[in-house]
Amino acid sequence: MKKLLATIIKEAIRRKCKSPEDFEKLKKEISKRFKTATPRNADIKRFGLEEFQELHSRKEKAEPWKNFEKIIKSKKVRTFSGVAVVAVLTKPYPCRGKCLYCPTEAEIPKSYLSNEPAVMRAVSVKFNPYQQVQKRLRALEINGHDTSKIELIIMGGTFSDLPRKYQYWFVKECYRAANDYPTSRLGNSVSKLTKEQKRNEKAKHRIVGLTLETRPDTLDGKEIESYRELGCTRVEIGVQSIYDDVLEKNRRGHSVEQTVKATKLLKDAGFKVSYHLMPGLWGSNFKKDIEMFQIIFSDSRFQPDLVKIYPCVVTQNSVLYNLWKKKKYKPLTNQQTEKLIIAIKKIIPPYVRISRLIRDIPDTSIVAGPNISNLRQIIQNKGINCQCIRCREVRGSYTNQEKITLRKIDYDASDGKEIFLEYCSPDHKKLYSMLRLRITSSFRRPTSKKNKRLSFGISERTAIIREVHTYGKLVPIGAREKKSPQHAGLGKKLIKRAEQIAKEEFGCQKIAVIAGIGVREYYRKLGYRLQDTYMVKKL
Repeated sequence: MKKLLATIIKEAIRRKCKSPEDFEKLKKEISKRFKTATPRNADIKRFGLEEFQELHSRKEKAEPWKNFEKIIKSKKVRTFSGVAVVAVLTKPYPCRGKCLYCPTEAEIPKSYLSNEPAVMRAVSVKFNPYQQVQKRLRALEINGHDTSKIELIIMGGTFSDLPRKYQYWFVKECYRAANDYPTSRLGNSVSKLTKEQKRNEKAKHRIVGLTLETRPDTLDGKEIESYRELGCTRVEIGVQSIYDDVLEKNRRGHSVEQTVKATKLLKDAGFKVSYHLMPGLWGSNFKKDIEMFQIIFSDSRFQPDLVKIYPCVVTQNSVLYNLWKKKKYKPLTNQQTEKLIIAIKKIIPPYVRISRLIRDIPDTSIVAGPNISNLRQIIQNKGINCQCIRCREVRGSYTNQEKITLRKIDYDASDGKEIFLEYCSPDHKKLYSMLRLRITSSFRRPTSKKNKRLSFGISERTAIIREVHTYGKLVPIGAREKKSPQHAGLGKKLIKRAEQIAKEEFGCQKIAVIAGIGVREYYRKLGYRLQDTYMVKKL
């Protein structure tokens, strides 16, 4: 392997590769010569930094190495949403679900496959959270990405079914890994979660958002309080379908009513809510799937902030595989899936983000069903107009001369009022910054032995900011960048406008923010103070 990597680096510099495309061709050519798989850019660059120090230390050879680094930088898109996404997996643990479509592998978390990229990374360190976080940060940095603002996503199935002690330890180790980085202090740590969270408030690598995955039937007041103690700001719930007959047929184990209840509980507590939705389930059909999305974004009981669309596929180690073999189940084809997604994209409101269009399951593991890994690109190339957040994010195409306008969208959701504020281009096709404000008349946090009442210490109507996000190239904390709208004051202006709306239109006396641990300092500078697990300000 070392000889392969060394040959690729030397040839890339000798041939003066001018683009990532040229470099990809070179990699394939040399890998074919060595009769091996094409290595990842991260591995090549890591090897180069370790073994070819003279290429980037000697003055006469510094320029060729800099040019090489530019073409090897991979997937700039990873930090074009303004954060560095770090996904980690919890250890395998029994899940209450008995879903027909769910793959089951020994020593792998339920619903995941051993050859998925994130799973392979987790297995390589025996699911150790500290190592997973640090290895991912290192890989991102090697590929030229800033990692000062981290969006941590904890995957691995139903988080709520894990033992409470393990939950707190796992999350604490993630914070500790970010706090220590780039230093590694692997080993048994006696530090507490609250201590690591406090450290992270001013760390060089701050966790600005924490996402947990669970099922709708696991969420109640006590669980939501626990999520807040962990620092969670977004919850992804496995909704899959909003039809009880489809859920029952697929042995999902929860009802639509439980999805409705979970959605309201989460929104009233300020969380961002992401739905996992699965068109093509046994018992559904093309027309029914289209209607599902129409209902989700017109019925105020639902209205998620984000969606991940995972068309149902057949994997060999699932109950659905046997139904497919007996010809009792017929999955969506690639053509049907493309047609379905195009129809869905025309339904999505501008305040919703489509995080995924298809799951990252390797083609070799899909026995039947859609296997188009680049579906988003295919649809984009057809010129389909989509107004979802992800399709409008400014990413890397920003200049400080652009005209920006403020847009306000009001909608009802889960017995409350949602106000979506965004700074966008006059034609609304470019999104620079956004804010979600929720007004709820009956916000009461769950009662428990530890905390018998909740409402941020107030009894009147409460305003809560559920999200503030500025897009574009990730800019390090405290820095400025002309080619990114970050740190240009857009977020502060949106917060000020939200405060005005809460006070003037709804008569609120206080406003709260479900701030990630790593952004508490930002809100302190704006006059907010920590109360329970929220940042709160008097209006």
